[in-house]
Amino acid sequence: MIAVEQLTKIYGRRTALDAVSFEVPRGEIFGFVGPNGAGKTTTLRILAALMEPTTGRAFVDGADVTMQPDRVHERLGYMPDFFGVYDQLTSAEYLDFYAACYRQPRARRKKITDDLLELVGLSDRRDQAVDTLSRGLKQRLCLARALVHDPAVLLLDEPASGLDPRARVEMREILKELQKMGKTIVISSHILPELTELCTMVGIIDQGRMRATGPVLDVIRQLTSGRRLRITILGQREEAVAVLKPLPMIHALSALNGAIEAEYEGDDATAAAILQALTAAGIKVSGFSQLEGGLEDAFMRATEDAP
Repeated sequence: MIAVEQLTKIYGRRTALDAVSFEVPRGEIFGFVGPNGAGKTTTLRILAALMEPTTGRAFVDGADVTMQPDRVHERLGYMPDFFGVYDQLTSAEYLDFYAACYRQPRARRKKITDDLLELVGLSDRRDQAVDTLSRGLKQRLCLARALVHDPAVLLLDEPASGLDPRARVEMREILKELQKMGKTIVISSHILPELTELCTMVGIIDQGRMRATGPVLDVIRQLTSGRRLRITILGQREEAVAVLKPLPMIHALSALNGAIEAEYEGDDATAAAILQALTAAGIKVSGFSQLEGGLEDAFMRATEDAP
């Protein structure tokens, strides 16, 4: 549904995107992850046919973003990281205005507005002025705006930015519903734990370069190959480290929040052997648990060696 091929964007002497390539199949939710200035927004603007790349190509549902921008606009809904609302309009008037901009027939615009307000949970706010809505409600309205022409692809730039926990959960449920409706969704975000729950695929970008891309679990496994243990010791921290460090299955040790984290290669029997080595040395172990690698860990691994 989305294909990006060696996309490069240069501003003066600064390279914002450096030969970025990735694909998003139909019906996937793709999490686009990276620090500020990594190139996420530049990539989304190019995909939305709002900016031309310096070199490279990108396609949205088969339409070339440079050669066929009008076809891209028909197939794609873009929600930028700023509101861009007309404060004096009501919620219903706001959606009706944008539906008219997308040349939706007047006879259909009321149904489009009603359906979208229901989808994003704003039916009871249809006659409320946009400037009186909370940030979370404005975000929902902006998402509805991106859907007025029923696009196959959605590009959402930081859709949960600044939202409280309840509003983020509500936004996540709306996006899951849109996926069930067959939409292909690209989400740029810094909220990594939520992306793990929501997204089916992920791309990690840093300093304009793609560091990893693919199904979420595959990327996590690829970048966090070793298994990890969290070990809590009653005192004897140095003695415990002295026992663990020489063990051949241990790859790395670190101290975090009063505990020892050990990365090792092996299975549950290997973990049991590590615990046995500690207890045999007289180390008092009060906590011993497996740690699952997550998207945050994968992100740190993908970007820690970046030039």
